[in-house]
Amino acid sequence: MIRFVLGRIGFYALVAVVLAFFTLPLLWLVTAPFTADPTYEVRVPLPGGGRGDGGTAAFTWDNFRAVLEHPYALPSLYNSVLLSAGTAALVVLLAALAAYALSRVRLPGRDALLYVLLLLSSIITGTAAIVPLFQLAVELDLIDSRLGLVLILTGGLLPAAIFMLKDFMDSTPKSYEESARVFGASPLQIVRHVVVPLVRPGLATIAVWAVANVWGNFLMPYLLLSDVEKQPAAVITYTLYTEGGQANLRLLSTFGLLYSVPVVLMYLFVSKKYGFRFHGGIKR
Repeated sequence: MIRFVLGRIGFYALVAVVLAFFTLPLLWLVTAPFTADPTYEVRVPLPGGGRGDGGTAAFTWDNFRAVLEHPYALPSLYNSVLLSAGTAALVVLLAALAAYALSRVRLPGRDALLYVLLLLSSIITGTAAIVPLFQLAVELDLIDSRLGLVLILTGGLLPAAIFMLKDFMDSTPKSYEESARVFGASPLQIVRHVVVPLVRPGLATIAVWAVANVWGNFLMPYLLLSDVEKQPAAVITYTLYTEGGQANLRLLSTFGLLYSVPVVLMYLFVSKKYGFRFHGGIKR
C-alpha cells in the first residue's frame, strides 16, 4: 500500500514537472507583451502596477503600439492568412477528390501506392527537396509569387492529406451513394451533396492540419519570396532583432502573441463545432 501511494505521488510529481516545463514558456508569451521591460522571467503585469508592487512588472500597451507601427508586422499576418487559406483550400479540395477515388475505385496496387506516397512525403521533406523545387520554381517563373508558393506547399502536404482522408472516405456508408445514384445523381453531385457532408469532420481536420503546417513554415517562404511585402509572419519574425543580433523582446513577445492567436482560435472553433467526436460522419 505504501509503495502504491509513493508510486502515485511520484507519478503526479513527474506530470507536474512536465506540465510546468511546457506551461512556463506559454505564460511568458502571454505576460511579456504587457510589460514595459520584458525579460525571460515570468512576471504577471497588473494595471497600474510597478516593479515595487510585489515583483510584478509595469503594465503597458506600448508594445502593441510598437508592433502596429512596424511597417511589415500586420501585412505579414495578412500574407500568412492568404498563404494558409489558399493552401488549405487546395489541399482539402484535391485530397477529397483523390481520397474518394482511391476509396471507391479498386486499382491494382492502390494500397501500395498510398504507402509509397506517404513514405516519400515523409522522407523527401522540404529541406531535402529544396534544390529541385527551387529550380522548378525558376523554370516556371514562380519565384516571388504567392501562387507558386501555395502550389509548392500544396504538393508537399497532399500525400499525407490523401492518406488521412481516405480513412474517413472508407467509413462512409456506400448505401447513401447508391440511393443518390438511383435518383440520377452524377459522380460530382454525389461527392458534393452526399460524401462531403458525411466527412466534414475529416475535411475540417485536414484544413486545420494544413493551416498549422503553412502558418509555421519558414524555409519555403524565406527562399521563394524575396519581396519583403509578400513574406509571411514566420519570415518577418526573423527580422525582429537588433543590428547586433540581439532579440528585441518587446517586439518578439508581442508579435509572437499576435502570431499565435489566429491558429489557437481556429483550433478552438473547429474543436467546439466538431469536437473530433465523429468518424466518417457516423457518431461513435
